[in-house]
Amino acid sequence: MATFSIDPVTRIEGHLRVEVITDGGEVKEARCSGTLYRGFEQILIGRHPLDAPIITQRVCGVCPTVHATASAQCVDAALGIAANVPDNGRIIRNLILASNYIQSHILHFYHLAALDYVDVTKVAKYRGSDPALASVRDFIKRGELAPFAPRYEGDYRLPDAVDREAVAHYAQALDMRRRAHEMLAIFGGKMPHQVGIVPGGSATGPNVDQIASFLSRLNELRDFISAVYLPDVIAVAKAYSDYAAIGGGVGRWLSYGIFDMGTTDVELAVRKRFLSQGVVDSNLQVSEVNESAITEEVQSSWYSDACGGKHPSAGDTVPEPDKAGAYSWLKAPRYNGKPYEVGPLARMVVGYARGVEAIKAAVDGLLAELKAGPGALNSVLGRHAARALEAKLVADAMVDWVTQLKPGEPFCAEQVIPETGQGAGMVDGPRGALGHWISLENGRIAKYQLVVPTTWNGSPADGAGQPGPIEQALLGTKIRDAANPFEVVRIIRSFDPCLACAVHMITPTGTELARFQVL
Repeated sequence: MATFSIDPVTRIEGHLRVEVITDGGEVKEARCSGTLYRGFEQILIGRHPLDAPIITQRVCGVCPTVHATASAQCVDAALGIAANVPDNGRIIRNLILASNYIQSHILHFYHLAALDYVDVTKVAKYRGSDPALASVRDFIKRGELAPFAPRYEGDYRLPDAVDREAVAHYAQALDMRRRAHEMLAIFGGKMPHQVGIVPGGSATGPNVDQIASFLSRLNELRDFISAVYLPDVIAVAKAYSDYAAIGGGVGRWLSYGIFDMGTTDVELAVRKRFLSQGVVDSNLQVSEVNESAITEEVQSSWYSDACGGKHPSAGDTVPEPDKAGAYSWLKAPRYNGKPYEVGPLARMVVGYARGVEAIKAAVDGLLAELKAGPGALNSVLGRHAARALEAKLVADAMVDWVTQLKPGEPFCAEQVIPETGQGAGMVDGPRGALGHWISLENGRIAKYQLVVPTTWNGSPADGAGQPGPIEQALLGTKIRDAANPFEVVRIIRSFDPCLACAVHMITPTGTELARFQVL
């Protein structure tokens, strides 16, 4: 038996440590540890409910927009105005979030994950005139390879010409992400931490100039996704076809769905969304999401055992940093007592299981291109492919959404703050299922809880000994060289972890805070 640790795992959002135990070069046990401790939920206590979408965005600078969306829907319900959100407000919310979706997927593939497959250093010898490649070559000439290094070495398979093209696309993707940010800012005001999504709808209404400006940028992005992003994913998939059988995970998927297409006050299970909500079990049977089946376990987390087994809306967070057997600041969300994978792959699996025509056509077309069966989806490559397909589906749908806007018509419901109220906002962000829960007393926030995508995927083992999805995805992996474990980081990055979101837990108070500061 041998043990090695990667601390931190780089090219993700936040601080993640992974400890891997191998026997004969095969992973037998894995422990993923969130190593930071934060306090966003406590910050909200006593605040005005309209503050929630602004404050909760500060959980993360990469995926703040989905927190604004979930929080706004959460407050809508608590204020009793979910049924009053005008179509303009609903559509603008979708456009703001969808812009961030596209940016996030491009960011993940090119700037966080692709460097595991693309050898940027080959460009140091480039003698051509392509401006993107020349800029990367000149960047390398500084003598400092960061952010392209340090890295794990030894498994770069792309032909030189394909590799150089991918490096050029790395640079081009930076500009495409800027376009997506600009698109978001047209209706959201700025990025990160937009100000356009508010309880009741949107902060401002649309005008013709905004619609035209949005569409021009959107069409650039659609061209990039179709002509560059998807082909690059296919090129990597063909060169690394063995990764279609690596990193399978728990084999169960959960999606809350996203992008409301109609009435916004109905229950999650029957709400019409562009990307469907649903649960797919290990038998590949799809069912509706039952919110009451969600609990958070803490047996392997640095929190008191008294906090475990509760629904998020009733959750408590009491830190216990010297707890025996614990190894993470992440809790362990479970659905009917089981770990579930969330994220783009989960959304594609749910949509495919529901028979959504656009998703089935996109998935079947990609599988045919790769000469692979549906089982290949549950893998490292399956997650990358799901993101690329989703980026195209969402970008193409946005053309219809933006043209449905009606300048001059209402965009936000009246915001009247009740003395008491409760609400939940359950949506899917780029990285997966996100839930916000709120309780109001005396017109102020009395309780606020979040369960975020990476808390699902990066969760530690629960009391039944069930590892979280990332941990399970690592099990059985063959490691060629423990000093150079590129297989491990490729699997982890395929989930696109966001530890900043996942370790948002409540700050302790009084003697607990003093004790924690000493430790």
